[in-house]
Amino acid sequence: MRRVACVGAGVIGGGWVAHFLARGYDVTAWDPAPDAEARLRRLVDAAWPALEQLDLAAGASPDRLTVTATLEEAVSEAEFVQESAPEKLDLKRELLADIDSLTPAGVVIASSTSGYPMTDMQTEAGTPGRLVVGHPFNPPYLIPLVEVVGGERTEQGAVRWASRFYEAAGKSVIAMDREVPGFIANRLQEALWREALHMVANGEATVGDIDLSITEGPGLRWAVMGPMLTFALAGGEGGMAHMLDHFGPSLKSPWTRLEAPELDRELYDAVVAGCDDAADGRTIADLVTERDRGVIAVLRATGRLREEGAA
Repeated sequence: MRRVACVGAGVIGGGWVAHFLARGYDVTAWDPAPDAEARLRRLVDAAWPALEQLDLAAGASPDRLTVTATLEEAVSEAEFVQESAPEKLDLKRELLADIDSLTPAGVVIASSTSGYPMTDMQTEAGTPGRLVVGHPFNPPYLIPLVEVVGGERTEQGAVRWASRFYEAAGKSVIAMDREVPGFIANRLQEALWREALHMVANGEATVGDIDLSITEGPGLRWAVMGPMLTFALAGGEGGMAHMLDHFGPSLKSPWTRLEAPELDRELYDAVVAGCDDAADGRTIADLVTERDRGVIAVLRATGRLREEGAA
């Protein structure tokens, strides 16, 4: 395994390119946008200082990136394909079918979709058995998680192969047993996001209040262990059983509203203005650098940096 193809070079696709380059792979990339190559190379250059802190694989270099003029050139010699096109179902269906028709037989093709089930995306592919979801978290070059799941027509061998490949490429993998819209992490993240929007819409909290409540509260615990074990510790020596006995009745309390609020112009403007206030003059590039430094510090502090080479 030396050559990976990345189809789509936006924030997610470009993040995948940076990750695979850092793990020592040759990467071919294609995106139909006329300025795609310039944007992609800027993204890789911006990510590289953070990647150097994570210990690059032997031979890792941005020079191993080739941006091709056509989709066929990008995938013709690929040993794995990562698709990261915009979240439009018709586009995904057509693009995955094209990738499938141009990629060598037996090569696994993964989609970075944030929520579409592969069953809905593989409908036009000639060999749908090799199509899987490989859902990352942004930025893919820094956040270890990738969720892998197949569709109804996916061969389980493709899911197993993709999971092993991602692990060899330095990712933390959840191989899901069944499809669910949004997968696991996005569904949890979406629940928190919807409640945050309700609180902003109702004047119950500002954008700054909400972010501070996580970064200075449960987010510190979640960086070490997830919400389930965190709640188990709330039960003391009795663990989760005691926690459920003690706090179970609060499930009937009005502590959350899972239905999304109406995203009207007032709420839209309030959220955007709140984020501008929170940025306090920092540019997006400044915030990306700050985020990357913070995530690396957490990874180092919790002993989760990986040093294995590329597969």
